[in-house]
Amino acid sequence: MVPADPASRPQLAVSAAIFRDGKVLLVRRARSPGKGFYSLPGGRVEFGESLQVALAREVDEETGLRIDIVGLVGWREVLPGGPGDGHYVILSFAARWTAREPVLNDEHDDFKWLEPGAFGDLRLTGGLSEVVEAARKLVEG
Repeated sequence: MVPADPASRPQLAVSAAIFRDGKVLLVRRARSPGKGFYSLPGGRVEFGESLQVALAREVDEETGLRIDIVGLVGWREVLPGGPGDGHYVILSFAARWTAREPVLNDEHDDFKWLEPGAFGDLRLTGGLSEVVEAARKLVEG
């Protein structure tokens, strides 16, 4: 049996709103999709991998950080906008920073620890502010 082309079916992904001293970590995408936009660290869930394991792995790969996952805060769906674009269902989690300083991999070219809602004129991925606010409420809860 030949596996289906990943571009022909939805992909499951996870992201983390990571809080440290009242600030949330935003990372800027260095390549498509979303090149130049600030987002949350995260990525695809591998087959057989739990959501929490996938989230911890993706955060480690992209930022080097260690986190404590607090809980699920929402989801977002990214539909294909053109040929070759992916379809993603992204489950977003609230998390607390526990160790290490950010060291970005090649997927990102900048990071900022910012107060929730104080994102100024940064270009943000869709739904980011709402996810961060929901995560803040859960973390501060």
